[in-house]
Amino acid sequence: MSAFTPLLPVAEKAVELAAGLVREGRPGVLTAKGERDMATEVDFAVERAVRDYLRQETPAIGFLGEEEGTRGEGELTWVLDPIDGTVNFVHGLPLVAVSLGLVYRRRPVLGVVDLPLLGNRYTAVQGAGAHADGSPMRVSAPRRLADAVIAVGDYAVGADAAALNAERLAATAELAARAQRVRMLGTAAVDLAWVAQGRLDGLIMFSNNPWDTAAGIALVREAGGDVVDRGGAEHSMDSEVTVAGSGPVLDDLVALTGPRP
Repeated sequence: MSAFTPLLPVAEKAVELAAGLVREGRPGVLTAKGERDMATEVDFAVERAVRDYLRQETPAIGFLGEEEGTRGEGELTWVLDPIDGTVNFVHGLPLVAVSLGLVYRRRPVLGVVDLPLLGNRYTAVQGAGAHADGSPMRVSAPRRLADAVIAVGDYAVGADAAALNAERLAATAELAARAQRVRMLGTAAVDLAWVAQGRLDGLIMFSNNPWDTAAGIALVREAGGDVVDRGGAEHSMDSEVTVAGSGPVLDDLVALTGPRP
């Protein structure tokens, strides 16, 4: 048993609490986070509920949430995205996830991703494997990009969007010419969970917010894949690029990100 396994029931309980709030909630008042970016009342309510529960159950573990920042410091930190896919949620699209990861010395070691509007849950603990709704899951293993369905991360919004999106658009164009299909789901947590499950064969995302990726990285790695930074460098909470997959397809995706930093 992994040293982190005893914390999985705590994480699942926290995510179940969050998922219930998402299922029952409506977007309500929107809070602007920048040009074309937002948070809803439900985002804030979920984050506070999970933070308070984890503070009670694991007071020695720090907490980082997307909406309200950090509480506590130490080797272990819970990392939460209360609603990954807020724009989907606001528009009534069911691709929405609650993403809770546990990071040890800045490396994800446990992850729970719940899709409250679809009824699916994905879990992983370092050294104990990855599961989809309780059943073991493994990444896919296509040998060629031409046989692979690849997810791409959202395009940037805001003042620097044009400059940031130049690289994204170039990579998407290359994938459109070479991959079997390209998908943009609007939620990194779902992207990573579905790479881990083998529904998607890879992900390339020219960004890395820890609350978006911490849980999903644990899922992919425990399902037999890997997640790396630009040029194939080791991925960390400070990485600027997130590339997930396995085998030759992962190598092809890494090549689209340019040299190592």
